[in-house]
Amino acid sequence: MAFADRPPVAAKTGVVLASRLFLLRHAKAGWAAPGMRDFDRPLDASGLADSEAIGVAMRACGYVPDLTLCSNARRARETLEGIAGNTDTGRVLFSDALYSEDAAGYLSIIRANGAAGSLLIIGHNPMMEDLAMAVSGSGDDNARATLNSGFPTSGLAVIRFEGNLTDAAPGRGYLENFLTPADL
Repeated sequence: MAFADRPPVAAKTGVVLASRLFLLRHAKAGWAAPGMRDFDRPLDASGLADSEAIGVAMRACGYVPDLTLCSNARRARETLEGIAGNTDTGRVLFSDALYSEDAAGYLSIIRANGAAGSLLIIGHNPMMEDLAMAVSGSGDDNARATLNSGFPTSGLAVIRFEGNLTDAAPGRGYLENFLTPADL
């Protein structure tokens, strides 16, 4: 992320004045083979291509997180690999909770890791869609219309908050952008 693209920080206090939350639904995965757990489903060919394309788009838009939290599910880890080959992902932490938690649990995880100026979450639906809708009190009209149509695989919601993400709450975010593979 270029210096000018970083969230504003108060010069004397170092307090973050605004922060960004990036919510990325994992890329398209294949069906589970007989005996395969859902957790272990790999990306299919289109998912691999979409994850790389969203990484390119993130770099082009200056969407570079300070910290990435990624579900431990195989399809989420493979999505991270696809974007990481095309843009910086900051420090990366993996979490089983991003596979099993609901949207409220995701918000708790975000708050617990919210000291970062920008945070990328790579997770699953319906949690991603529910969370994006809940925290985006306002936003760009086109982005809101796209999000209202659903949260496809490889969809990326970019939500700005005033202050630190430790204070993220429903209705307090501004949906800046919503990218989908169909847009790329």
